[in-house]
Amino acid sequence: MLKVAVVGTGNISAQHMPGWEVSPHAEVVVGVDSDEAVLAAWGKEHSVGRLTTDFGDVLADPTIDIVDICTPNMHHTPLAIAALDAGKHVICEKPLAPTPREIEQLIAARDSSGRELMTAQHHRFSGTARAMKAEIDAGALGDVYHARAWMLRRNTFINSPTFVEKRLAGGGACIDIGVHVLDLALWLMGNPSPTTVSGVARTELARIPGMWSRIGPDTPVGDNWDVEEFANAFVRFENGATLMLEVAWALHHDTVEDDIQVWLHGKDGGAHYPSAEFLSTNYDTRQHYKRKLQNTEQKLAPHAYECVEFARILHEGKPSPVPAEQSLNVMRILDGIYASQETGREVMLST
Repeated sequence: MLKVAVVGTGNISAQHMPGWEVSPHAEVVVGVDSDEAVLAAWGKEHSVGRLTTDFGDVLADPTIDIVDICTPNMHHTPLAIAALDAGKHVICEKPLAPTPREIEQLIAARDSSGRELMTAQHHRFSGTARAMKAEIDAGALGDVYHARAWMLRRNTFINSPTFVEKRLAGGGACIDIGVHVLDLALWLMGNPSPTTVSGVARTELARIPGMWSRIGPDTPVGDNWDVEEFANAFVRFENGATLMLEVAWALHHDTVEDDIQVWLHGKDGGAHYPSAEFLSTNYDTRQHYKRKLQNTEQKLAPHAYECVEFARILHEGKPSPVPAEQSLNVMRILDGIYASQETGREVMLST
């Protein structure tokens, strides 16, 4: 059994734990958190007896095989690099790091360590996404030349410093939820390499007096809020494909829960997530077709399933199912949106 250390025992770790608890290849043996009260409650809930506030204890323990990083964004890079340098495999919550440069540093640490590094992009691990990916890889769409992707919320953000202050979060809606739908879209497209981005990133509604959020602390937006609530972008790729992206924490949009959708358009057909509908045309008979995938549900929630899969690939000696290079392309695009907002122009992405 692979031994797992969970670092950061807050809300996200609670969503990972069901996966570790059913994995036939791994078990959680230690929890790490700077908040002793949170750590103790987590240990009791999940029957983990070994608890520590010192991450150095994990790094020095040769029996720990996997480090699961569930901390705020700005801690991801130093924790992951330290774990890799200590010979541990790492699964890290999204975003892998808040800047492209930091992801490049993580790739270097991974390569020098010979260990695996995975970004916990859980939307890839839903039954629907996995079923659609199999159809697309089998050629259902032909060459995908355009996609539209959005993740939109109406008054739904976590009004705390680790989400709304750039020094702690690295960004706003782009970093928090844009990373989800963008990664999903790129994965379904076959992970093309982005070349240019034209975008905007702005805050329009959050500072309106009386603004509230449906989740998180019910406190007024403070003066330290310096991240975007809304962003959109047009992305070009090396293979000629294009993508339109929209993300928002607060938007006058008709939704209660997250509205997350991806449309894929290929030469042989189109597809829509999450409906799992595929569209095609017979040009000889002038008939349009729509088919819907069936039996796409799975027992485990995506957050849990990604942990099971990470342990499985390590057990079988296979590579990470979400390699850092793909996360680098996601962050290059999001970083490009910020650069485009500053310049008011389309920006070239460095390779």
